[in-house]
Amino acid sequence: MSFGYTLWFAFFGLIIGRLPGAVTGAIIGFILDNLRHSQRKRAIPEAGGFVGPLFTLLGAVAKSDGRVSEAEIAVAERLMTRMGLRPEQRQQAVASFNRGKQPEFDVTGTIDELRRWVGVRRDHAFPVLDVVIETVLAEGRPSPEKMAILRQLAFALRVSDMELMALLAMKGYAWNAGGNARGRSGSWGPGSGSGYVPPQRNTQGPDPYTVLGIDRNADERAVKRAYRKLISEHHPDRLGDLPEDMRRQAESRASEINAAYDRIKEMRGFH
Repeated sequence: MSFGYTLWFAFFGLIIGRLPGAVTGAIIGFILDNLRHSQRKRAIPEAGGFVGPLFTLLGAVAKSDGRVSEAEIAVAERLMTRMGLRPEQRQQAVASFNRGKQPEFDVTGTIDELRRWVGVRRDHAFPVLDVVIETVLAEGRPSPEKMAILRQLAFALRVSDMELMALLAMKGYAWNAGGNARGRSGSWGPGSGSGYVPPQRNTQGPDPYTVLGIDRNADERAVKRAYRKLISEHHPDRLGDLPEDMRRQAESRASEINAAYDRIKEMRGFH
């Protein structure tokens, strides 16, 4: 458990009220640290509790453009293997996938289940999005229907369009938002001019500014601030009891973020 609040409140209490103030501040901070720790624990149900809604959503994504392809089924099967699902969990995953691909299936309830599972742990939102993005991109250029579900999920998990752009860039796709990328409050839909196109990649990987979610004209302080925020949210050590496959994906994201930051530092000549 982190004791950040305990230390900070003790320090400020010491400044304001010397030793008695430090003791009082430490007690208040300790209570807040315990509350934060309890909230994070409640955000993680028993291991595997997200398997049902996750595979239900994958089935809905696969079916959203009218048909489920072999590539999309293969993604789901590989995910079951990589996650090391037990036989009963695998049966649950298959049944959930089939449920999601039923005609006219409404994803709202399933997305809400994933939102409640993630809870206050925004760092758990990114592994979930990673998995869904794999299905969205299974056939190459994704359909508007698939992207609509992905953005609905991202919105529910409090992940902005800019952060979603970065995740897509790490997966090998760039977002062409018609020059007007918006945050969560932006208006999107048919006719908005937004779309997803294959990236202009080079041998060094995706565009580092897109990965960090910043403008090319951002100053050095903004670059460093964006890097610190991203690496803290994507660091695999924060993920707790998530399956090993999701931890490996988090490690890959952290590597992409570090590589993007290193490239910008090299291009700009700062440390």
